[in-house]
Formats: sequence, C-alpha cells, structure tokens
Amino acid sequence: MATAESPLGETSGVAIALFLPSLEGGGAEMVMVTLANGLAAQGWRVDLVVAHATGAYVKNVSSAVRLIDLRAARVLYSVPVLVRYLRREQPPVLLSALNYANVVALWASRLANVGTRVVISEHNNVTRDMRAEPMGRSWLIPLLMRRCYPWANGIVAVSSGVADELSKALGLPRERIDVIYNPAVTERLRELSMLTVTHPWLAPDEPPVILAVGRLAAQKDYPTLIKAFAALRAHREARLVILGEGELRESLEAMVASLRLSDDVAFMGFVDNPYAWMRQASLFVLSSAWEGFGNVLAEAMACGTAVVSTDCPCGPAEILEDGAWGQLVPVGDSVALHEAMLAGLSGNPRPDVERRAQQFDLGQAVQAYLHVMQRQSI
Repeated sequence: MATAESPLGETSGVAIALFLPSLEGGGAEMVMVTLANGLAAQGWRVDLVVAHATGAYVKNVSSAVRLIDLRAARVLYSVPVLVRYLRREQPPVLLSALNYANVVALWASRLANVGTRVVISEHNNVTRDMRAEPMGRSWLIPLLMRRCYPWANGIVAVSSGVADELSKALGLPRERIDVIYNPAVTERLRELSMLTVTHPWLAPDEPPVILAVGRLAAQKDYPTLIKAFAALRAHREARLVILGEGELRESLEAMVASLRLSDDVAFMGFVDNPYAWMRQASLFVLSSAWEGFGNVLAEAMACGTAVVSTDCPCGPAEILEDGAWGQLVPVGDSVALHEAMLAGLSGNPRPDVERRAQQFDLGQAVQAYLHVMQRQSI
C-alpha cells in the first residue's frame, strides 16, 4: 500500500476522500463511484462525499465505502460543510470531479487549512462544455477555474484531448496534467452483461438492433443518429434503441414520429443494466458532438459489440486508436454515419474489441490515480 513518506500513509481516519455534486446518472458520477469502490476493494479507507446524496448511482456505492451526504441544496452551498468535514476527518487526499465541484474542493481545502492534498479531475471538453452552459455560468466557471486550478496538487484529465484543451483554455502547463483513462471495464460490467434482456426486439430471427446509450441532450447529437438510421432503414430492416433520459426526449420522439420511424425506434429511458443491452445488440453507435472520454464506447467494446463513433473531441479516436477498432465518422455527418452503420451490420470480420477494452480496466485506473495522489509534487 502506501509508503511511510506517502501522503496516503497510515492514518486513524479516512485515507482518501472523493468529492462530487451528486450521484445522478452521468459518466463522471459513475467513474467516481467505480473508483471509490475499487479503492475500497484494495483496502483503502474511502469516503465518498457528495453535496447531496441523490441519484441513480446511490445504490451502486459499495458497503465498504462510507457515503457522506453534505445535504447542500447546491454545490456552491456545500463549501462551509465541506470545510467542516475536512477539519474533522483531515483526509490526506481529496479527489474531486466536475469543474464546479473542483473549484469548491479547492476553496474548501484552502479555508480548512489542514494540509489535505487536492487532486482534481476533468471529465469533459472544457471549451465545448462551457458553450452548453447558461450565459452566466459560461464565463464565470472558466474564470474560477483559471484562478483556482493552479492551487491543485494534482490535475487529471480523462483523455489526452481533454488534457490538451484544458491546458490551452486555462493556460496551464501541459506537463502539470496527467492523463488517466476512465475505469470503464469492471467485473460488475462483465457479470451484468451476461444477463439476458427479455425484449421482443432481441428475440432470435428479429432484425438487428442498433444501440445508443447516453443522456438525451445536445452533446449526444441524437438528431444526426436518427437521420442516419432513417437512411439505413430505407435500405434494410433494423431497429434503433436509445437508453437514457434527458431534456430533449419530447423533441426527439417528435422527430422520430415525423420520419415515420416510431415502430422501429425505442426510447427506453435510464436502465440499471445497459451492459446486457450492449452485449445483445448487433452494433453500438456513439453520435456525440463532443465527449471527455466516451465511457459507453469502451463499455460496449468490453461487451464484444462492434462499434461506430463520431470522431468528436475528445476520447473516441483515442479509444479506437484512430479507427483501428471501429469506424470513425465526422461529427454531424448523417450520410457518413449511415454508411458506417450499414458497414457495421454487414457481417464482415470484426476486430477483437474486447481485447482493446482491457486497456480501460478498473485496476489500471486505480493504480494510476494512486500514483498521482501519492506523488509529493507535480
């Protein structure tokens, strides 16, 4: 475990605290829960500290992890409560995720003044993410990030593209930023993927199912996917299943209806086990306009499913090694996506995507984070 001179040396209390806003069903939240569980499984004393303990992933937190609910109505309001937590528990290291939570963690650590090292993690393309924010936050959060991020003892980006963009946007030296790919592949994923989904579309001799997974939001660019599917459906039988919830559901359902695809497109909402769907689908498609990493792409590969993705910033090209493991198409190009989907369903020999997915294993991510957390300086 930790060496005597390590920041994670023996302590009577918690050794590692992880902080994020909530446990809603997002990629960063799932990554933090997975990391907390993985660290605890290796014997570390772990606190998962959240501004408010709500969301679909609460039930995924291991019993070996102590869940701390700060009961703050908003992340910003959690600063004084987080200060009190840090003073009381004095964890050697605090790892945070998501830019506004990172800012809160850095301020709270300064105010607590107990020597806790703060490692922050960035999970999305900063520039594109801020464009999607309301006007007030789109300028305020980057301003706070530029002010506070240099205080961090460690900075992690989930892909090289995110690291490059973060360095450029905030003026941070690129060498200060470590790249650690997300722990997308776990034993839990493998076990859940082997369960059977009982849905009529997945019965033998039914048309192939194309699967997409992700929040129904602008970032995922489902309109391009639906247009591509409409073109594909004109050539052959197929079904499209989209797992996820979000603010665009009504407009996307209306688009499907206008294209007369309602019998072949299903919006299934948030599901507890997307991995069984991934393994049973014929093709997985990521149509995003931007990503930080693209967890679902690596997860689908771990389930052995052929994949197609947009070559969006950032993550998919790194996961697929510039197209070696699945087709990459331009963002927003429904024609190219349609052609790639047709090719993906052609039945031609496919690369061994499960082998590539092993590079995104939980064990490797845990060791990489421990290395950053234990390092005395960056």
